[in-house]
Amino acid sequence: MPSLRIVLCPNCSLSLRGALVFFAILGVFTLGIGAVFTAFGLWPILLIAVAEMLALGWALNGSLQRRFQAEIVTITESDVSIELHDRHVCRHVVFQRHWAQIKLSHPASRLHPTRLTIESHGRACELGEFLTDEERRGLALRLRRAVGRVNESPPLAVGHG
Repeated sequence: MPSLRIVLCPNCSLSLRGALVFFAILGVFTLGIGAVFTAFGLWPILLIAVAEMLALGWALNGSLQRRFQAEIVTITESDVSIELHDRHVCRHVVFQRHWAQIKLSHPASRLHPTRLTIESHGRACELGEFLTDEERRGLALRLRRAVGRVNESPPLAVGHG
């Protein structure tokens, strides 16, 4: 039975090693400056430098956690299956292809991103939260072609996933 598989992953170009090197170099520089000011009696600057490094470490950790995120959409003749992977959690949602609707919601403000969801029978699953609006629009178009409208299931054209 033919199927179409689309794998979505965030762009995480910073490697663990690169993040550690960046953090170490910035830490030596920042804490070194803080130590110099502490030698002159301005110890609060060292506390601020430590707080900055803790905030940077927290932000880098959050960025590196995205490496484990993935969304896999599999479309068969009968189903639209979505696997949402995170570091520790894998969620699996299945919709009947015949009733699935692809919706691209436009926000009230231009400052907020669009939202791409697959919906059916009161359930919804958001896809591509980490994509740009342009990538999300392209994905919506591709999914609409593959899934079709409600009560319509076009022939499944298997292509590159």
